[in-house]
Amino acid sequence: MAQLNPQLAQDCLVLGRFPLCHLLLMRDANYPWFILVPDRDDIHEIHHLSEQDQFQLWHESMILSRAMEQAFNPDKLNIAALGNVVPQLHVHHIVRYRNDPAWPAPVWGRLPAVTYENHQLTEVIEKLKLVLTDEISFDV
Repeated sequence: MAQLNPQLAQDCLVLGRFPLCHLLLMRDANYPWFILVPDRDDIHEIHHLSEQDQFQLWHESMILSRAMEQAFNPDKLNIAALGNVVPQLHVHHIVRYRNDPAWPAPVWGRLPAVTYENHQLTEVIEKLKLVLTDEISFDV
């Protein structure tokens, strides 16, 4: 199993596993913000993955995106693999609403992260679990 980058480990809660990727939740209650991290060592770009893993990452991203639409009814999903701060390949999946605190700008650096209250964290996780029950093994 690939080691999770320390910054991701600090900023996120590990929710579970798809066949290829770890599913993380960013510890920022401003937005439902999930991250897929392929379980591969020393991978920084999508094209560094094997072709089979590239297809699997795309598949898992689509499963997660559909689940996020069902669970959170967003105005828009932002999906990005930046890696400017954390070099380990990871793909952000962020629920956006026209009334969220950063709309319409990108979320990065707009506002300080807001810590989830326990009930908020439970609610976000349970909403996603309801629509991903057959697709992922959850750790929480």
